[in-house]
Amino acid sequence: MPAWCTSTWLMLTLPVLYSLLDAALVARDATWWQLTLSTLAAVALLFRRRFPVTVLLLTMPGSWVEDIWLAPITAVYTVAAERPNPRLVFPCAALFTLVEYFHWPLPDQLFDLSRAAALDAIQAVMLAAGPAATGLLSRTRHELAARLDELTRGQERESRLLAERVLISERGRLAREMHDVVSHQVSLISIQAGALQVSTADPAAASTARTIRELSVRTLDELRQMVGVLRGTGGPLQDAPLAPQPRLADLPRLIEQSGLAADAELNPGDRPWPEAVERAAYRTVQEALTNITKYAPDAVVHVKVRAKGRRLRVEVRNEAPPVHPAETLPGGGHGLVGLRERAQLLGGTLTAGPTQDGGFEVRAELPATRS
Repeated sequence: MPAWCTSTWLMLTLPVLYSLLDAALVARDATWWQLTLSTLAAVALLFRRRFPVTVLLLTMPGSWVEDIWLAPITAVYTVAAERPNPRLVFPCAALFTLVEYFHWPLPDQLFDLSRAAALDAIQAVMLAAGPAATGLLSRTRHELAARLDELTRGQERESRLLAERVLISERGRLAREMHDVVSHQVSLISIQAGALQVSTADPAAASTARTIRELSVRTLDELRQMVGVLRGTGGPLQDAPLAPQPRLADLPRLIEQSGLAADAELNPGDRPWPEAVERAAYRTVQEALTNITKYAPDAVVHVKVRAKGRRLRVEVRNEAPPVHPAETLPGGGHGLVGLRERAQLLGGTLTAGPTQDGGFEVRAELPATRS
């Protein structure tokens, strides 16, 4: 039995037990019907939370014919705690006061102005007022605790909303900064490449300049889309139409424009792969080729994309470069981490590391459906 269930059962039966003990202590010379009324008053407490007023009325006969206190006191407390309406609590408390004061058997003189009668009246009032006030206080305490908990949750929600607004604002600011700085630099690259394409007489240089210009324009388009997503607050950037996302069919063009000595084996099979899987495969090849361009631009590259059952395997491996570049492009080290997280979200895996011949290999396995 759970601890909370045991505690609830104990709190329900404990007043019944001590009320039965109270009835047994005062029933020394009681008749059977007096003992029955006292027992009924104690047993009725089992239903006090569901029928508090009814239980209070059932305790009154036993309190009137016997000098029992605990059962009616518990009943008055329950009425005040479960039905905290003054129009109900005060009459119930007054009823117990009258029953306690005008005890059976009734005296010959009901209204006695003696000191003993005054003390009995004070005692009857206190016996009823004490549990009534305690029950109202307990109910008020529970209501205040619930209200405080509600206010705390409301403040937590407001804090989260404020933090989200600050995050959105900061994200928008960073997106604008990134757009202004990166787009300016890429635009300069595009302009210089265009100028070189027009001015040079070397066909190879013109072709390279044209490729650089196309890559710059495509980078600017993708940058605009990403900045629009990051901002997420409307505006011209967000209103721009989204460009088609890269798919497996775009891999030959990506490999061709990389400028690397790469051989490709692209056999994804005839099955339709989910868009997220195709996009992840494209980004894996793209990031691997970018890293090779940075660190081993003269190395021989092997790209393999093939279906293996219900999984798409992507392998990009470069052999040991004949010459390591004197200077490498800067990198943040987040590319492979992002690819690994993307693969894990799809239910796949990604491994990357050096090979025995001094090269480097990136391998990803992406499932057709998330398991």
